[in-house]
Formats: sequence, structure tokens, C-alpha cells
Amino acid sequence: MKGSAQQRSKWVLHQCCIRGDSRSEETRRLLLEAAFNEIYEYGFQAASLSRILKSAGVTKGALYHHFGSKFDLGYAVVDEIIATSIEDFWIKPLRDAEDPIETFTQLMYKAAEETGREMLRLGCPLNNLAQEMSPIDAGFRERLERVFSSWREALANALRSAQERGQVRKDIDPEQTAIFVLAALEGCVGSAKAAQRMDVLYACGNGLIHYLNGLRVVQEG
Repeated sequence: MKGSAQQRSKWVLHQCCIRGDSRSEETRRLLLEAAFNEIYEYGFQAASLSRILKSAGVTKGALYHHFGSKFDLGYAVVDEIIATSIEDFWIKPLRDAEDPIETFTQLMYKAAEETGREMLRLGCPLNNLAQEMSPIDAGFRERLERVFSSWREALANALRSAQERGQVRKDIDPEQTAIFVLAALEGCVGSAKAAQRMDVLYACGNGLIHYLNGLRVVQEG
């Protein structure tokens, strides 16, 4: 378990930013990191505040100084860790991509290399929470949909720009394609998690890459 938590720290270190050097902000950062790890491991509903406090090394009073409730803490995990991670890892590279298909493909390889084993065991943090909490809590659903929407928009815009440059076929709809690609990506992670097999992750990923390459304009000659 310690090894897994150490791997997960890679996921949160660049997402959970300290807004200042104060002890209070450091405490808040520790709480968010511990909460992310706990929720990723057990899900939000089964997440234990006692374990979060123990992992963060802070008191219950410190928790409620920063977050009014367990739900407020969970919302902050989505807004400040998960959303920021998707923005930094997936969205920003797509905004500047000269070849969005190649960029997305390389990001898939990078994600599998850096966090594949952890995703195999626990899945995607974003999709896990969407599956668990979207049907039962509007606060989670709205936040998670904003993340997915921003991700879809970035991919759709990148594909549209590539169409204008003559790289991507004109007959595809960028918005529909972005919805499908992200659903397929999350499906790959979910299938691999269910099977607990890396070969399932790679086989599904290769199928998605084949689909993406089929979006390219075929150069004659």
C-alpha cells in the first residue's frame, strides 16, 4: 500500500499547489493530498476522515478550519487536484498542438508509462468519481462535468484547427469525435481495471490510436 501511495503522490504533487508559504496553506495542501489518496483508494463514500487526518498529520480542528464538511473537502479535491491535473497533462498540450493526433497519442503513451500500473489497480480518478457520485450529488456531478467538458472542448478545438490545416478529414464532426475518443479512453482504463491486465490496456489503447490515425487526411502519392 505504501508503494501505491508513493506512486499516487506523483499524481498530486504538481496538481496541488501551495498558494503561499504559510503553515495554514501547508496544512491545507497536506489535507488535499491525503484526501485525494484516500478517495482514489476507497471512493468518496467510503473515504475515512480519520485516515485522512492521520495521513496528513493534522487535527480535526485544522480540517474544519479549511473545509466545512467532507463534501467540501471532496469538491476541493476535484477542483484543485483532479481538474488541474487534466488541465496540465491533457488540455494544455492540445491547445498548442500542431498535430493533435500525434500529441494525443504521445500523451496516451506517457500516461500508461507514468501511471499505468496504478490506473490498472484503481482506475481513473476522474471517471471513478463520475461513476460513484454523479448520480447522487449535484455538486460532484457539476464539477466533474466541467472537467470532462473542458477536456472535450480542447480536443474538439484541436481537431477543428487540424481540419483547417488540412491534417484531419473534413467529414468528421470535431465535437462528436472528441466525445467518442474520451469515452473510449476511459473505457480502456475501466476494462483494464476490471481485468487487472496491462495487455488489455495496451490492446484497447492501440485500437484507439488506430482509430485516431484513421482521422487523418490521406496524402495522395
